[in-house]
Amino acid sequence: MTTLTHRGRRAELGRNSDKKPDSEEDAAADRDLNDEDPDDSKDIRLTLMEEVLLLGLKDKEGYTSFWNDCISSGLRGGILIELALRGRIRLEPLSIRKKRLLERKVLLKSDTPTGDVLLDETLRHIKATESAETVQTWIELLTGETWNPFKLQYQLRNVRERIAKALVEKGILTTEKQNFLLFDMTTHPVSNATEKQRLVKKLQESMLERWINDPHRMDRRTLALLVLAHSSDVLENVFASLADDKYDVAMNRTKDLLDMDPEVEAAKARGAEMIWAVLAAFNKS
Repeated sequence: MTTLTHRGRRAELGRNSDKKPDSEEDAAADRDLNDEDPDDSKDIRLTLMEEVLLLGLKDKEGYTSFWNDCISSGLRGGILIELALRGRIRLEPLSIRKKRLLERKVLLKSDTPTGDVLLDETLRHIKATESAETVQTWIELLTGETWNPFKLQYQLRNVRERIAKALVEKGILTTEKQNFLLFDMTTHPVSNATEKQRLVKKLQESMLERWINDPHRMDRRTLALLVLAHSSDVLENVFASLADDKYDVAMNRTKDLLDMDPEVEAAKARGAEMIWAVLAAFNKS
């Protein structure tokens, strides 16, 4: 459970489908992904998981806070949203028996590879399950938080390190070894500060100069990133550099956004149901 931090106070935020779209539909989903945010860098494309990890990393030290126990599950939630935005998975349709987001199963829409190792590994897991699972269950399975020994095979291992290596390959992070008295640890300091600053600026502006006050008119990837940054407990890193007055405005607007009822908003949001389902899962945990 994460909270939004205000300066001087804290405010609580408190079976797979056989239908498979053709390759043209998959390509269209990927084009939509690339064209959706006009402010995205034309040279570097980051996944939601890469963006969340980048926000959570200390620039010079190259590691996330030792006290952050939320980012692992937050990254898994990011994987599900990323797959949904790319047209690979979806929630099962509403029915009389299954109306709530957390009751609806995740269905495979297309098993066409994305080219991302973590996304494609998750796709294979979703395809391999005998019975479909809910969003909350998939986050638990991918994180390894299950008492069922037969489902430990679905755990994604070394996720942070694998995402960091992808960011190294994209020229945003570098790799170093640091000594912590009793052990050595591989760290990944930020080498391309411009890319991280662009990401932070985009989120800050979405809550300030470009504030819309309607989640259904927001860029879906920006909405998803705000949800994931909150769920991963790295949202404070986004707004920390703001002046006090702007900080309070941004945090209050973010709180209002994340306090919305996911059930109500998902019913209005065609194409963004997975974002609200992930938020509902983290609100419940």
